[in-house]
This record gives sequence, structure tokens and C-alpha cells, in this order.
Amino acid sequence: MADINSDEEQLEAIKRWWKENGTSLVVGVAVAAAGIFGWKAWQQYQLNQSEAASQRYQELLSLSRESDLDAKSRERAHLLIDELEEQHDSTLYADLGRFIEVRLAVDNGNISDAMAPLNTIANSSKHPYMQGVARLRLARLQLAQNDADAALATLDTEIPSALAAIQLELRGDTFLALAQHEKAATSWREALTLNADNDQAQYAIRLKLDDLGVEETSS
Repeated sequence: MADINSDEEQLEAIKRWWKENGTSLVVGVAVAAAGIFGWKAWQQYQLNQSEAASQRYQELLSLSRESDLDAKSRERAHLLIDELEEQHDSTLYADLGRFIEVRLAVDNGNISDAMAPLNTIANSSKHPYMQGVARLRLARLQLAQNDADAALATLDTEIPSALAAIQLELRGDTFLALAQHEKAATSWREALTLNADNDQAQYAIRLKLDDLGVEETSS
């Protein structure tokens, strides 16, 4: 019974995380993509895509912002995702639709269904940044399911340098789950260094090092 309760608690934690962060993640991925492509290039990209793809994605994004989807809205969201995948599979819209599909699956408590679109993006997307984000999210779900070995294997695949600090932090989390504390500390320290170089937040990683009972640096 203890194991069942533990699994249920982990599932609820995953669902809470995606409910709180799922929509901002999708929007954030789109904003980051715009930054990487360049604002003018991003605008041109949107102009070059069919009006139908843009309209479908905007409707899907609006639906994803709702805190609780009823059955009709959920069915409509899945239909839009299917249309983006079938008719515009090589576009960024299809990848973003799959990220929304992940959130819908997690909200519904089905982690295996959440992993499927992440694997599709990681293995088939034409956009390396999207592949990297998908791999990081996949590793997070694998770790939450107590499959640290699978998470570590996912993190060992190619991740864009822009996501390296997140990759290192997750690698540290994974080593901690495997009770490899020295490797966890090393990964977190490397993540701290990258974050410092890029003026990114470090507080959460410092707390992890404090909880582990080690110094932030090896000096």
C-alpha cells in the first residue's frame, strides 16, 4: 500500500507541476524560438506558414490556457493537435501542439501518453531547440516515475548549448536519485557556473547543494 500511495503522490506532483507550468512552458518555448531565430526571421516564418496552421495553433493555445477543460473542449484540442501533425508536421506549430498534448495527458493522469509526443519531438522534430526541450521534459517525467536510469540516458543525448544549465541541473537530480552524491554535486556546480555566466537564477541549485551538505564550489 505504501508503494501505491507513493506512486499516487508522484503522479499528483507531476500533474501539479504541469498545471502550473504547462502553458507558460509552451509560450516560453515559442518566445525562446523567436529569440533564437531572430524576431524578423520569426515574423517571416509565421508569414510563410499557412493561415490554417496559424489559426489552429492559436485556437489550441487558447484552449490550453483554460484551467479545466470539459470533455468537448478536450476533444476539440486533440482534433486540432491531430490536424497540425497531419497537415503541418514539419512546422514549429506541430511541435508546439505536441507540447500542449503533453500537458493534456498529464492533466488526465496518463504519463505514458505524455511521453509519446515528447519522444516524437525529441526524435523527429526539424528544430534542434525543440528536440532539446522535449528531451529535458522527458527526462523530468522519467525521473518523477523513479526511472533514473532512463532519465540519465535521455540526458546523455544531444542538447543545445542554450539548455546546458538545465541539462546539468537535471543530471544532478538524476544522480541524486541514484544515490551518486558526488556526481550530483559536480553537475549542480557546473550548472551554477553556467547560470552565473548567463546571469540566470541560481537559488534553487544552491538549495540542492545545501541539502546535500556540500560546498557550492570545490575550492
